[in-house]
Amino acid sequence: MDYLVLKWVHILSSTILFGAGIGSAFHLFAATLRRHIAGVASSTRNVVLADWLLTTPTAILQPVSGIALVNKLSLPLGTPWVAWSLSLYAVAIACWLPVVVLQIRMHKVAADAELRGAPVPVGYDRMFHWWTGLGLAAFAVFLLIFWLMVTKKLPWSP
Repeated sequence: MDYLVLKWVHILSSTILFGAGIGSAFHLFAATLRRHIAGVASSTRNVVLADWLLTTPTAILQPVSGIALVNKLSLPLGTPWVAWSLSLYAVAIACWLPVVVLQIRMHKVAADAELRGAPVPVGYDRMFHWWTGLGLAAFAVFLLIFWLMVTKKLPWSP
């Protein structure tokens, strides 16, 4: 594959991955803060769907296209900014995988409460706090990865 096409695919998929994450987070955060169970149930359903349709494919495409770019440029994987990017990506995915499980559970809890005409349950709130913490951690990691991709140097290096 041509280098510029590969780079375009890598940048586009990172944009979709990051944008889907931010959009989903905003949507679910706003619905949860409103405490209207129908909105929470709908939002959790949409966030789970967005993860399957947008986040999962781009989460797979990112390391595939990134490693292909590194190979195209004949860069060793041990190049500091490359190694850090790959390691940080693994951290971000390690945050995201439990988030996926939490979102599915949050949806089940919210949908069940909606069917019963009950308010947002306490168990949902505990999951939401974990979801928020893991999401913020992944967000910070992705910002650092973007820094590495743009500058091609470690922020703590001269």
